[in-house]
Amino acid sequence: MNKPYGIRYLKTAEQDLYKTFEYIQKDNPSAALSALEKFDKSISQLSLNPYPGLIPKDDRLKQPGLRCP
Repeated sequence: MNKPYGIRYLKTAEQDLYKTFEYIQKDNPSAALSALEKFDKSISQLSLNPYPGLIPKDDRLKQPGLRCP
């Protein structure tokens, strides 16, 4: 079994998550918590699969290392 990668959040990413949580929480606290849990679950998947998506066929998109859903 492959060893999981570590996940580190940039400070700006942490701030964005917090602001998003606060914004949703104003109208619906339970929805805010649910959204935060979904974000966390999705992000944690990157520790096992750090390169999700398909490599694009277009050479211009391959160069910067972009991936397609």
